[in-house]
Amino acid sequence: MSKIEFSKEQRDCMVQKLQTYFDNELEQELEQFDAEFLLDFFSKEIGAYFYNRGLHDARAIFESRIESIDDEIYANEKEIFN
Repeated sequence: MSKIEFSKEQRDCMVQKLQTYFDNELEQELEQFDAEFLLDFFSKEIGAYFYNRGLHDARAIFESRIESIDDEIYANEKEIFN
């Protein structure tokens, strides 16, 4: 798996969400550096689980659509009389 890169704006948004969560839910201030460090940890150590789950879900949607197309193709087959 290649490394997933985010834009500076996306990273800043994720860091802000971590800081807000810590402040609102844990009543603990999370400094910018600490939030970036935590984000890097989650990305490296846990991110692959979320990524793989997304792939699994996408594969299920794809297989469902392929099955639907396959059914439509069979429905359009012409009956052959001997």
